[in-house]
Amino acid sequence: MNVELNHTLVHAKDPWASAREVADVLGRPEPTAYGPFAVLELDNGASLDFIRDDGEVHAQHYAFLVGEADFDAIWSRLRETGRQWWADPHRRRPGEINHGDGGRGLYWEGPDGHWLEIITRPYGSGG
Repeated sequence: MNVELNHTLVHAKDPWASAREVADVLGRPEPTAYGPFAVLELDNGASLDFIRDDGEVHAQHYAFLVGEADFDAIWSRLRETGRQWWADPHRRRPGEINHGDGGRGLYWEGPDGHWLEIITRPYGSGG
């Protein structure tokens, strides 16, 4: 049996603005339209499909596994745009990165309060 994540919905007040913001920080191409969705494609075939939500948006967590050079580029874009980041999901270590499993990771608040994370090593991979 082979099971892969194909897409997930990201609720947003303005799906296009939110998808573009995340794409810009991650260094991804412009999102594309599919029905009512602003689709942000990822390299592993999965996508974040942003959809308009006129109600209360409940923040979710989205973590991205990236290479070392991509981590540096994303971290640089966060700094260049004056965004805050944390080493931990509880916001106890602002302006720091973590070194979990021998890699690097950080968290930032994305559009609509979604909690975004980049890591260079999967959790539990050792190191």
